[in-house]
Amino acid sequence: MLFGLPNQDILYKALIDRDGSYEGRAYVGVKTTGIFCRLTCPARKPNRENCTFYETISQCLEHGFRPCKRCSPLIPAADSDSTIQTLVSALEADPTRRWYESDITKMGFDPSTVRRIFKRHFGITFLEMARHRRIQAGFTTLSSGGKVIEAQIDAGFSSSSAFREAFAKLLGEKPSTFTADGLLKADWIETPLGSMVAVSCQSSLHLLEFIDRKGLPAELKCLKKHAKGNIGIGRYPPTDQIEKELKLFFDTQISTFKTPITMHGTPFTCNVWRALQQIPAGEVRSYSDLAQSINNPNAVRAVARANGANQLAIIIPCHRVIGADGSLTGYAGGLWRKQKLIELEQRFTKN
Repeated sequence: MLFGLPNQDILYKALIDRDGSYEGRAYVGVKTTGIFCRLTCPARKPNRENCTFYETISQCLEHGFRPCKRCSPLIPAADSDSTIQTLVSALEADPTRRWYESDITKMGFDPSTVRRIFKRHFGITFLEMARHRRIQAGFTTLSSGGKVIEAQIDAGFSSSSAFREAFAKLLGEKPSTFTADGLLKADWIETPLGSMVAVSCQSSLHLLEFIDRKGLPAELKCLKKHAKGNIGIGRYPPTDQIEKELKLFFDTQISTFKTPITMHGTPFTCNVWRALQQIPAGEVRSYSDLAQSINNPNAVRAVARANGANQLAIIIPCHRVIGADGSLTGYAGGLWRKQKLIELEQRFTKN
């Protein structure tokens, strides 16, 4: 790791507060029990003098601590929650099903608890996740040349107006505004971290975003201005290329991408993005380090804004920027994705 852990008192406060910003970045070993936990562990909190904080799971194990059975630190946080596992499995089994809170209740879960758990781990509720999956089915139909009515049926919507409204809420505009012959074309890509939208022209990729990013509609609107017209639904060769490379990336076979890209930003912003691409997989930097790397050490806030404006997730690795104290910081794709991407890329340094 590039950064050492912050002051142990700061970490103890994070433990007491169950602060999720250190998820995957710090663990506590409890001397009296001989176990180690996440800082978000719901178990009764130990006294300060019995706590030692470590940066990695391997350090905890090397010092003789056993993993806690309650917070399961060896398993990614979302994967260790039985509620998430059950509901996600049900969604995968029937992706076009229209879910209601009453369905969640019938499965023996409290809707408010489910809403809170999914929001904490994924940044969206379970019902929102289910809606995204249904729209994906319709998007796929449109991408293959199907009509809106066919997409509506495939997505499991009872009316065309409901489908159009849900589609517009997710992507910013109704499906009819996406043309078949756009200079740019948008298509859906599946990844282990969720669905993504890729937008490309004949020669390069212009956008790659997780479908649940709140700013996606605004980003697509900006791209329409650059394209001087509507964006189509479908794909050009760069989308096929990045889909193949993403699969290799998640299989830890490649750590860099060769798909040609087009950056849409100011000269300063593009300079920051190029600096991000210079951070090796498996390493992280702070915003201050990033500002130093572009010879503008006083532009930390501007660097942070440029980082957040990135439209090419994973390819331009803004997820490799963390807090100066080693904590996870904001990530438009969700902190849970940022944690998983950093954990994935740490494998490259071990190979």
